[in-house]
Amino acid sequence: MPSESRLKILIVDDEPLARARLRELLGDIASQLPTEIVGEAGNGLAALDFLRDHAVDVVLADIRMPGMDGIELAGHLGSLARPVAVIFTTAYDNYAVQAFDLNALDYLLKPVRTQRLLTALQKVGNPLPDAALLADIGHKVRGSGRSHLSSHERGRLLLVPVAEVLYFRADTKYVTARTVDREYLLDDSLTHLEAEFAERFIRLHRAVLVARTAIAGFEKAAGDDAEAYGWALLSGVPDRLPVSRRQWAPAKALVLQS
Repeated sequence: MPSESRLKILIVDDEPLARARLRELLGDIASQLPTEIVGEAGNGLAALDFLRDHAVDVVLADIRMPGMDGIELAGHLGSLARPVAVIFTTAYDNYAVQAFDLNALDYLLKPVRTQRLLTALQKVGNPLPDAALLADIGHKVRGSGRSHLSSHERGRLLLVPVAEVLYFRADTKYVTARTVDREYLLDDSLTHLEAEFAERFIRLHRAVLVARTAIAGFEKAAGDDAEAYGWALLSGVPDRLPVSRRQWAPAKALVLQS
């Protein structure tokens, strides 16, 4: 059968044996649903790197993987211009599986069965939850936020490591993430980022969140400065961030506790 008519699949799992089993199962159902395995990856980061240069229809993704797990991968895929369907392959507990099911994400419990794989693949094309919903699910399941944020630049998806972000700043239309090297435009809201990364970032101002570890000190603003009550000084960059009167004392106290 021509490759154009086959379902193009990327297998993402950190266990070689699990990937091999999926390859065998896909071969077993080939007469009922022709597929083409276009690649394999050991975690979400490797999968996204592969997808920059290869088109696929569906990703079969494990949930627990080093570097970037399957839930976070699904969130980044959902923000692409051409979203890719994701089917989880997991040995996760029943509570997590039910959560994914209720949010219209299919899943395959390991060891994966032939008929179950066929049924799941026949659903490809159904709408997926948006990236923000997937991020919320991932936060609840793993107890922490994403490891990377999505930024779209000139038609390409850029991944911003959260560990490298010094601060987030909002203006009327956008939220930017600042690292030592540059700024990135994000689709996330400041409110959502504050909730997801509450242990790492603190609010200085209605438009600013800063990493606790990025703060080098504080200084009071001049009496005639209408923009801020005070300023936060940062390590690694010359930027100063405004601190509102309301956040002045709480921010200083939180940094002293860190």
